[in-house]
Amino acid sequence: MIVSGGIAAYKCLEVIRRLRDQGIAVRPILTRAGAQFVTPLSLGAISGDKVYQELFSLTDEHEIGHIRLARDADLVLVAPATANILAKMAQGIADDLASTVLLATDLPVMVAPAMNPLMWSHAATQANMRILRERGIGVIEPGEGEMAESNERGIGRLAEPEDIIGTVTGFLGGGRLKGRRALVTSGPTHEDIDPVRYIGNHSSGKQGHAIAGALARLGAETTLVTGPVQLPDPAGVTTVHVRSAQEMLAACEQGLPADVAVCAAAVADWRVAERAAEKIKKDGTGQPPSFRFTENPDILKSLSAPGNRRPGLIIGFAAETQTVIENAVSKRRAKGCDWIVANDVSAGSGTFGGDTNIVHLIRGEGETDIEHWPRLSKADVARRLGDEIAAALETAS
Repeated sequence: MIVSGGIAAYKCLEVIRRLRDQGIAVRPILTRAGAQFVTPLSLGAISGDKVYQELFSLTDEHEIGHIRLARDADLVLVAPATANILAKMAQGIADDLASTVLLATDLPVMVAPAMNPLMWSHAATQANMRILRERGIGVIEPGEGEMAESNERGIGRLAEPEDIIGTVTGFLGGGRLKGRRALVTSGPTHEDIDPVRYIGNHSSGKQGHAIAGALARLGAETTLVTGPVQLPDPAGVTTVHVRSAQEMLAACEQGLPADVAVCAAAVADWRVAERAAEKIKKDGTGQPPSFRFTENPDILKSLSAPGNRRPGLIIGFAAETQTVIENAVSKRRAKGCDWIVANDVSAGSGTFGGDTNIVHLIRGEGETDIEHWPRLSKADVARRLGDEIAAALETAS
C-alpha cells in the first residue's frame, strides 16, 4: 500500500488495521510528502511490517529491492492518491520509491484519489485519470463533502475506509457474493420531447449507486445501468450510462445472465410518441402544444418474466407518496418480482436527492413478510440490503 501526501493520509491507518483484521497482509510504502501527515512508526505499528521510504537504500535493496516490492504482492493500492502521484503514474515518471514501484509493477493497481475539489476537477487531473482508466487502473472514486483543510465543498474527499476495504477484499476474493453476478439500475430516465426539453424526475441515483457499490464489495461481479446523474461511477463496478427507458432496458438485457437484479432506477412511465426533430416554438396563440404519449417498457416486469434468463432474485423499488406499504405490495404482485423495497418520496421526506432513507423490505403479502427499517444513510441501506441478498442466495444454493 502506497501512502502519498495529503491530509487524508491519516485514514490509511484505519484501512490497514481493518485489512489486517481480515487476514490481509499490508506492506506500506510511504512517500516523503506522506510522512508529513503520518509517521513511519505509526504505519509500521499498525501494519506489523517494515515501512519502505527511500529508493536508494542499500539495506532495503539487499533485503528486498524495489523490483521485488513491485512484484511480491497481489495488489498495489495507492491511498490517498494525490494529484501529484496520479500525474506521475499517467506520465511514467519514476523519481522516488513509490513511483518507481508503480512503473515497475505488473500487478493490478488501484488508486483512491483525495485532493481539493478544484484540483480534482482540473482538466490536467481529469486527463490523467482518463489515461489511467484506459490502462486498467482501478479507481475508488472520491466522495463529495467539505474539505478538512478548507471551507470548500465538492468532489475530492478520500473514499470512506469501509468503501476502500470492501473494494480491496472483493477484488482479492473475499465476500459472500464471490462468483455471483449482479445487475443494478439507478437514477432517473430522461425522455426527450425535442432536442432541448425532456420528461424526467428528481431521482439522484444515490441509493442505486450505493447498492451497486455494496454488492461489488461483497464480491459480486456487478453491472450498474444508470440514467443521467451527477455521481461518480462506483469503484469495482461496470457502469453503463443510458438516457431513456428504452436504452436502459436494452442495457439490462445485455447485462444478463445475473444471479440478482436490483431495479432501483426511477424509470419514466411515459414518453412522447414522436420526438420533435427541432425545438418546439411558441405559435403565438398562447396555447401550449399537445403531445401524444406512449407507455415506456416496464423494465422490472420484463426482467421478472419467467424464462431461463430470469435472475434468481429480482428486487424492485416502490417510490410512493401515499399508502406506501399497500401500493408497494400491489406493485410486487403486478410486476412478478421477488422483493420490493418501498420508500416514501413525498414532499418533505428528504428521500429524493437526500442522503438518508426509510425503507420497508417486502418479501410477500403477510405482515411477517414486511421488514420496517429505521431511518438509515443510503450507504447503510445498501449494506443491509446487500447482506439480505447474500443470505437469500446462500440459502437458495
